[in-house]
Amino acid sequence: MKIGLIGLNQTGKTTVFCLLTGKEDNEAKPGKNTANIGTGIVPDERVDFLSSLYKPKKTTYAKIDLTDVAGFAVSDSDRGSGASRFLNDVRPCDALIHVLRAFDSDTVIHDFDAIDPARDLEAVETEMLFADLEMIEKRIARIKTGKKITKEHEVEIALLERCFKRLEDGGSIKDMELTEQERLAIRGFSFLTEKPRLAVVNIDEQQQSDKYQNDTLQALCAKLNIPLIELCAQMEMEINCLPEEDRQAFMTDMGIKEPGVEVLARAMYELLGLISFLTVGEDEVRAWTIEKGTIAQLAAGKIHSDIERGFIRAEVVKYKDIFELGNMVKVKEKGLFRLEGKQYIVEDGDIINFRFNV
Repeated sequence: MKIGLIGLNQTGKTTVFCLLTGKEDNEAKPGKNTANIGTGIVPDERVDFLSSLYKPKKTTYAKIDLTDVAGFAVSDSDRGSGASRFLNDVRPCDALIHVLRAFDSDTVIHDFDAIDPARDLEAVETEMLFADLEMIEKRIARIKTGKKITKEHEVEIALLERCFKRLEDGGSIKDMELTEQERLAIRGFSFLTEKPRLAVVNIDEQQQSDKYQNDTLQALCAKLNIPLIELCAQMEMEINCLPEEDRQAFMTDMGIKEPGVEVLARAMYELLGLISFLTVGEDEVRAWTIEKGTIAQLAAGKIHSDIERGFIRAEVVKYKDIFELGNMVKVKEKGLFRLEGKQYIVEDGDIINFRFNV
């Protein structure tokens, strides 16, 4: 699963990318035509607690692949090939994060004369919408100019025309009521407006202190069905540079309950429809990433194909039970240790030990 960070130039995308991946700013400066690629860790207090309980040799958090797409250029001279590169980098992503600039700066020049995150969001969304419309038009034309139009082609044209109408009306393909079969039929197109999106408005310290609010942006995100998160990337970088023992004191002074980048990381994880199950022991405490609705046997395959193939049962403990009772012994004494079969649907935070035989 890969998430793309997108937006106009000078919005703070690369700073957000560095926060999520742990890279230094000088390691991640995309060129005009290139994208940064990295892996972000998803903070998880459940993993933290279990790690403190088991004191393992290794602690592993869930991860997400990230692409910091080169900034989308709005000037006429940069459109053409620049827009094509932007769209080509965005298309392979499974979900998109709009990084929108709200902070003002005399040294970081914005593409427009004035700061307006709602306008910027609309500009990028419109470009993606036009790209999808163009792709649909080309595909329908290719079918209609072919030697023979089959029944399958007729069904495809009808579906694409529905998608086209949705886009013409300013909507997104992701919000259409489509059957699972129809979703599969259009998957190969990698439509940009079919991808889940999240908006992150990058504010400054003063805006954070003043409880930044932008009614126009909120209304636009609601209309587009795009969740909105506020993040002060510059302050987050300052927090990251502090010694561990000083971070909490700094956040308390600033009225911050938890780093915004942790909120963002979890929101990205949820955006992709992902959950974590956990494995514990003295060697390792680990979060394993699966899609919501995954059955136990397939979840076992995330660890090793032999475990999936030789699956016998899953020994399941709910995280909240071990958190409340303090250890696994008390959980078993209370009868909260369960045995589940192959078809058990794994839930977020399940602590699982798989029994298998090959």
